[in-house]
Amino acid sequence: MGGGGGSWKVAYADFVTAMMALFLVLWLVSQDQKIKESVERAFRNPFASLTKDSVGIIPNKESAAIRSDKGNFDSASAIELDMLRRLSQDLIKQLKDQDPEDDPVKMELTSEGLKISIFDRARRPIFEGGTEKLTEYGNWILSTLAWDIARYTSFNIELEGHTESSKDRTGPEQWRLSAGRANASLEILARHGVKPDQFRKVAGFADTEPMANVLPSSEVNRRVTVMLRVKGT
Repeated sequence: MGGGGGSWKVAYADFVTAMMALFLVLWLVSQDQKIKESVERAFRNPFASLTKDSVGIIPNKESAAIRSDKGNFDSASAIELDMLRRLSQDLIKQLKDQDPEDDPVKMELTSEGLKISIFDRARRPIFEGGTEKLTEYGNWILSTLAWDIARYTSFNIELEGHTESSKDRTGPEQWRLSAGRANASLEILARHGVKPDQFRKVAGFADTEPMANVLPSSEVNRRVTVMLRVKGT
């Protein structure tokens, strides 16, 4: 018989390839957001090698401890660590001030997650003096923070209000003020997209937890901290 007769093989191969692609798409659609983001990174940079400390695309709870320059992430997966780093970098770009003394936020990666301190400085206040009412600048800072945090729903959030030591306010006033500012921060974060079920704690600490290596009366202690905690820690 002259001629081919093998065209059906080409058609069959195309069919099998299409079915494999379909199954891959269906698998990806059924995965959670962490795996989707990891697959996206793998396609963006296919030449990035996996080290012996990597957990690959699928998180592995039995993986070796993962460490960063700023913290020990024994309890965090590689994907969670990458998300926290990405979030902190995005926030620094958006909120960093040219004058370091006026920087409104401080980022700190810890073994439990990402700790964000928002400072209420006299030159650029977050709250109106002695109240829990946010200034226009404070609204901008917290709404910007909310828009970025809202993209990461896999973390629990804890809010803490802190004040400096002051002779002008009594102990009960300090407690009420710090708690009120933490609650005001929660309201604006939730208003701008952060899911209510992510919040796990909202508390005021008055002047009982000053920043390290500063006087208790320093304005640096006047702050709200937002903790993005890795679930399970």
